[in-house]
Amino acid sequence: MSKYAALFEDENDIFSGSPESRLMDVIFNANNDIVRQELVNFIRKSATMELMLEEHVGDDIDMAVKSYDANHLGSSDDKAKSLYIELMGSILSQSE
Repeated sequence: MSKYAALFEDENDIFSGSPESRLMDVIFNANNDIVRQELVNFIRKSATMELMLEEHVGDDIDMAVKSYDANHLGSSDDKAKSLYIELMGSILSQSE
């Protein structure tokens, strides 16, 4: 379970929407320079993880990711929510 599990118990009351929709609100309303930098950081991290995964599974990363996702659907959804919240927190913490 993710470190944000308690936030998912009643997410609509806490976030007034899903973590995804709240992140979109933050992205479109926060300082543009901060959002751009955090998206660059996120893409850089994703690129590094893809390279690491490529070393372990070969060139067919998409197939490996789809297979893993299909076998770990609940965990993937929880991790996605956690990443939405993490990115939102990074943007908001710099916007204060």
